[in-house]
Amino acid sequence: MNNVFGIVVSIVFIGIILVSAKLFEKAGKEASRKYIHIMLSNWWIIAMIFFDNVFYAVLLPAIFIVINYASYKMDIIKVMERNDGEENKESLGTVYYAISLCIITAITFGPLKNPLVGLCGIAVMGYGDGLAAVIGQAIKSPEYIIAGNKKTLAGSLTMFCITLIIMAGFLTYNEATNVAIKSILVAILMTVVEAVSIKGTDNITVPLITSLLAILMV
Repeated sequence: MNNVFGIVVSIVFIGIILVSAKLFEKAGKEASRKYIHIMLSNWWIIAMIFFDNVFYAVLLPAIFIVINYASYKMDIIKVMERNDGEENKESLGTVYYAISLCIITAITFGPLKNPLVGLCGIAVMGYGDGLAAVIGQAIKSPEYIIAGNKKTLAGSLTMFCITLIIMAGFLTYNEATNVAIKSILVAILMTVVEAVSIKGTDNITVPLITSLLAILMV
């Protein structure tokens, strides 16, 4: 019964985020997109509370792969899509987001049976990558181009710090050794990965690699 209730809570949660995102459109289309990007990562907490069956846990992410792709092609969920030019439209970031959720859910709720590992990857993607873009735009700082991506020092530092905090918390909770060194190394690597990932692929590379490193570092 908890699993079914979890589906209901998840649908309501996602609906609230999509509706409330309209409030952020006044600050620009990208503001509403980043709001969705950050807030949706909190779904993982709902999943950890309610789901003890991998089928139920993976159901919504799998459905949203299809929904997000349809929205990308037909601009169905307008608050979630970029429509400011063909270059940006090439990004399948929202689809990659759902794919990452689906893969990590299937692994960490399934054979691994450790959703906390998935939490690391999803939180770094949601808050690290999401806030890096927000703070990078809000604070004036030196810009640089890497792998064709324009990045800011403020954004990269944000990604580094948030990844560092998340990994340190995870490793400390799991009583790992050399927490500080491991956390710094992961934070550096994921900052680089986020910077070089093109056309929304950071929504796949960041959570999957972070989750893998979380497994290896414990």
